[in-house]
Amino acid sequence: MKKTSLLVAITLSIVSCKETQKKDTTIAIVNSSTITQSKNNIVIDTATVKKHLYTLAHDNMQGRKPGTEGIEKAAKYIEGEFKKIGLKPFKDLTTYRQNFEHKNIKMFNVLGVLEGKSKKDEFVIVSAHYDHLGVKESGEGDLIYNGANDDASGVVGILALAEYFAKKDSNERSILFVAFTAEEMGLIGSKYFGKNINANKFVAGINLELIGKEPKTGPKTAWLTGFDRSNFGKIIQKNLKGTGYRLFPDPYPKFNLFFRSDNASLARLGVPSHTFSTTPIDIDKDYHKTSDEAETLDVGILTETIRAVAVGTTTIINGTDTPSRVVIE
Repeated sequence: MKKTSLLVAITLSIVSCKETQKKDTTIAIVNSSTITQSKNNIVIDTATVKKHLYTLAHDNMQGRKPGTEGIEKAAKYIEGEFKKIGLKPFKDLTTYRQNFEHKNIKMFNVLGVLEGKSKKDEFVIVSAHYDHLGVKESGEGDLIYNGANDDASGVVGILALAEYFAKKDSNERSILFVAFTAEEMGLIGSKYFGKNINANKFVAGINLELIGKEPKTGPKTAWLTGFDRSNFGKIIQKNLKGTGYRLFPDPYPKFNLFFRSDNASLARLGVPSHTFSTTPIDIDKDYHKTSDEAETLDVGILTETIRAVAVGTTTIINGTDTPSRVVIE
C-alpha cells in the first residue's frame, strides 16, 4: 500500500444546550499507520496487527483444525490476549471457552465481554472464525493450510478492536468478542452459539473475514455481505463519511456469501449480522490453498480495514443507532 502524508481527521463536537461547554473527540488516520483518539491516545497500529497475524498464521499452529494441538495453541493465544485486555467471560461461563462436542470432536468457541455502561444488556457481537483446514495428509512441499487471510485476518481484527474499545472505555452497549470454531466444517461453532442465546438482546453482528487484501472496489474500501437485508451498512457508510474510506455492497452476489460465514447463524435468528471483507474472492489464488500465508497479505490494508470498522460502528457501539432486524427471505 502506498503511504501518503494525508491526514484524515474526523472531529465530533458535542455542544451542550447552553453552548457553554464543548467536548472534542478526534479520531485521526495518519499516514495509514495509526488511528488515535486524542483524549485517551488510543492507537491501532500496524506493529500489533502484524504480531497477531504472524502468530496465528504461523506453521506451529498447524492450520488450526478443530481437534488438533494447533487449534489449542491458537485458542490459548486468543485467551491470553483477552485476559490482557481485561475482557470478562460471557454469561455463566467461568472461562473464555464455550465448550461443546461435535461428531466426537471436542470443540470450543472463545468469548470475551466488554461490559457496556448505560445499555449493558444490549449486545453487539464482533466475530471471526479462528479455525482452518489443518494439514494435508500427503504430498510434497508446503502441506500446512495456514489460513492467514481465512481467517487469521478476522481474528486479528477482533483482538485489535477489543483492545481499542477497552481503552476507549465509552461503549454504552456491551460488546461480545467471539472467535468461532469449525466455520470451515459448516458454521458449527456459530450455530452452537446461536442456540444458547436470547437473540433479541443482540442488536448487531460485526463479522470479519478475509480482510487482508485490496478489493476490486479499490483502495480504502471494504464490502459488506447482505447489504440490503438491513440498514446496518447504511449506518456504517454514514459514520465513514469524511474519512476517505468507503463501504460497498457485496460485489459477488452469485456466491451467496451472506450465508457462507458465521454471520449467517445469527442472521437466521433475526440479528442484523453481516460480514466485512476486502478480498477479491473470485480471483484470489490463495483461497483454501496452502499458499494462504501471512506474507501474502498487506498488513497496511488489514490495519486500515480494522480502523474503518472501529469508526464505522461507533454509533452502534455507543447506542445512538440500532440497525433494523435482518430480512432473511
